[in-house]
Amino acid sequence: MITVHHLNESRSQRILWLLEELNLPYEIRHYTRDAKTRLAPPQLKAVHPLGKSPVIEDQGRTLIESGAIVDYLIRHYGQGRLQPVQPSHDFELYNQWLHYAEGSAMLPLLLKMYVSRLGDAGAPLAPRIDSELANHLGYIEHALQGRDWLVGDGLTGADIQMSFVGEAARGLRASYPNMDAWVHRFQQRPAYRRALERGGLYSFAA
Repeated sequence: MITVHHLNESRSQRILWLLEELNLPYEIRHYTRDAKTRLAPPQLKAVHPLGKSPVIEDQGRTLIESGAIVDYLIRHYGQGRLQPVQPSHDFELYNQWLHYAEGSAMLPLLLKMYVSRLGDAGAPLAPRIDSELANHLGYIEHALQGRDWLVGDGLTGADIQMSFVGEAARGLRASYPNMDAWVHRFQQRPAYRRALERGGLYSFAA
C-alpha cells in the first residue's frame, strides 16, 4: 500500500490527484500547518529529515520531491498512462516540464509571496520579481496556446506536476487566459475532485 504523508494546503495535493488518476489504492497520513508560522509540524521530520511534504512510502522506499514522486508513480504503476512514449520528442518535453515546475517556475511565485510580507521594505525587489513572473507565466501561456494540455493530446504527469504553479498564480491568471482555462479544465476532472475530498481543505482549488 502506498502511503502519502500529506500536508494541508501544499504541493502534496497533486500527488493525491495523480494517485486518483491512476486509480491506485493508497492511504493518507494527515499533517496540519502551524496556524501562525504556516510551517509543517515537526512530526514530518520523523518521516524524512527535511520535514517537508509530499513524502510517499512504497515498497520500503521513502521518496520526496513532487517531480521525482510523479515520475516514480507513473513509471512503476502507470502502465503506459499519463506519459508519452519513449523515445519521442513529446517525452523530452514532458520530462522538461517535470523539472521546470520547481526548478524555475515556482521561484518567482514564492518570492512574490514572501516579499509581499515585508511591506515597504520589499518594494525595491518588486519590479524584478514581477518581471520574472511575467516571463515565466508568459512562457506557460504560450505553451498552452491552441491546446488543452501541456504535452500531446491528453493529460500527462506534466500537467499534474505543473498544476500547483497554475494554482499558485491564481491572483494573476486573469492576464493569462490559456493558463486560466487549463487550470479550470483540470480542476473539473473527477479524479481531481476525488483527491480534494480525501485531502481536505485546499484553498487553491476553484
